[in-house]
Amino acid sequence: MRRRDFFKSSVGAGLAAGAALSLGGYDKLWASAPPPATAYDLVAVKGGAPDAMFDLGIQALGGMGTFVKKGQTVVLKPNIGWDVLPERAGNTNPALVKRIIEHCFRAGAKTVYVFDNSCDNWVNCYRNSGIEKIAKDAGAIVVPGNTESYYQQVSIPKGKSLTSTKVHEKILESDVFINVPVLKNHNSAKMTGCMKNMMGSIWDRGEWHKNNLHQSIADYASYEKKPVLNILDCNYVMMRNGPRGVSKDDLVFMNSQLLSTDWVQADAAGAKMMGYVPEQIDYIRFASEMGLGNIAIDPNKTHKITM
Repeated sequence: MRRRDFFKSSVGAGLAAGAALSLGGYDKLWASAPPPATAYDLVAVKGGAPDAMFDLGIQALGGMGTFVKKGQTVVLKPNIGWDVLPERAGNTNPALVKRIIEHCFRAGAKTVYVFDNSCDNWVNCYRNSGIEKIAKDAGAIVVPGNTESYYQQVSIPKGKSLTSTKVHEKILESDVFINVPVLKNHNSAKMTGCMKNMMGSIWDRGEWHKNNLHQSIADYASYEKKPVLNILDCNYVMMRNGPRGVSKDDLVFMNSQLLSTDWVQADAAGAKMMGYVPEQIDYIRFASEMGLGNIAIDPNKTHKITM
């Protein structure tokens, strides 16, 4: 499936999006609205700023109220792994993170936490990614992930290579867990997407690298504390030299976003955008074989919006 084919949208979807914005119906984009979340396996949005694409994408899934209820505690897990500026796209787009936080509070969230177990110095990553400031400005609490005491050992009963690991306490304590990765190349896993982003939610990523990385990623996807929603940032996509990147020359402007409750589905779509057959990414194939999601993209259950 070519990227331009993947993002062809219906005339109705385009007209609905344009009408909501042109008629000043911005607040309507925050509210729960039909169609319900069960109508689509995947929502693909193209052609707008990251925050505006999310407004329309979450509306297509029924609004953030489908996922977040009044008084709940929410944890957002973006990629904040690298000490690079936003224009390098090594981390999740900060404007997208801010908009998700705003939607969570509009839906009634009591508290929203944001964290990652960064690869580079976490203080620099949080600051230079732009995510720390923008998340705090939106009212979230930004917590570190750099100390082992923040993590608790859990069992992975269905794991083949990974049978236990230490998970950040905020994920374990949360009512709602939302995954916000950035799509990019990875030198060991070929691609970083939704499932791969979980390596920043655990303490010892080295054990995954030493213990069949792809199977460990799939194994962790079987753990019971899963994201209720995955929002894959595909605005600027790092096509080589990942996961950190070397320069802006590594990037392709895809100006897109994928939303799904099924992270196997979202990763399969992301793989296609990067020119892979999804089965070429071993962890996507393993997770599909384990029954953890749907690797096949059904056009009838995919909602495409072009802004």
